[in-house]
Amino acid sequence: MFFPVIRPMLAGLALGLSAACTLPAPGAAPADGIFDPYETRNRATHARSKAVDRRVIRPVALAYADTVPQPVQEMVVHFADNLAVPGAVLNQLLQLDLGGALHNGVRFGLNSTLGFAGVFDVAAEFGIYEDEADFGQTLAVWGVPEGAYLELPILGPATERDAVGRVVDLLIDPLNTIARPESLYLKLPKVAAKVGKRGRYAASVDSLFYDSADSYAQSRLLYLQNRRFDVGVSDRAISSTADGEIDPYSELSGAMTDPYEELYGEQ
Repeated sequence: MFFPVIRPMLAGLALGLSAACTLPAPGAAPADGIFDPYETRNRATHARSKAVDRRVIRPVALAYADTVPQPVQEMVVHFADNLAVPGAVLNQLLQLDLGGALHNGVRFGLNSTLGFAGVFDVAAEFGIYEDEADFGQTLAVWGVPEGAYLELPILGPATERDAVGRVVDLLIDPLNTIARPESLYLKLPKVAAKVGKRGRYAASVDSLFYDSADSYAQSRLLYLQNRRFDVGVSDRAISSTADGEIDPYSELSGAMTDPYEELYGEQ
């Protein structure tokens, strides 16, 4: 009953919002595959986000990584990841990916019971790993175009399609069905997990943010490569930077390991 009702509602909402997605003019698609008509504004946002990271997020994350025992950090990450699985299942149903929904459903059931509400990743011991899915991917499956590249304050890289997807993911988060303040308590581990990842992958994120010649271009490149891989789009069109220089992060990005994602979580 729920699925036939919610899909048209979400489709109408998402397609209505995505209608505003900016597209290149006919025959004017960028050769490097990076459509960034708002670059000036995006760079300003990126600079502000770096300032917040340097002054607030990074110090807190490093302190968290240094003071909280590693096993406890892993438990927090497992618990937070388990809370995200129902949302992934819902998106897979919307994508008609019944196999993926069943896979994640089994994973969620194992970790929620044998794994003590997801504190322990029991499913991974059986070779059942999370099959990530979000509404940005759902929109891609439904044929919504990627749109322009965006840099969101604090949240980091996105595209117009993924920005819409994030809004819908917040609206359909199963935690919203839980009354307050319990739902707020359950969201705290998600924040702690992201802070912990920033501390754990500090070397990679710091290298991207503070050691690269153009952290904006590098983070944009890594995000688009990683995201297009997630939605099944080839990343060959953006295998190098726009000015033709060699990408010093090519080995990292080629492995689809995005340190920017570690800072801001799943996109």
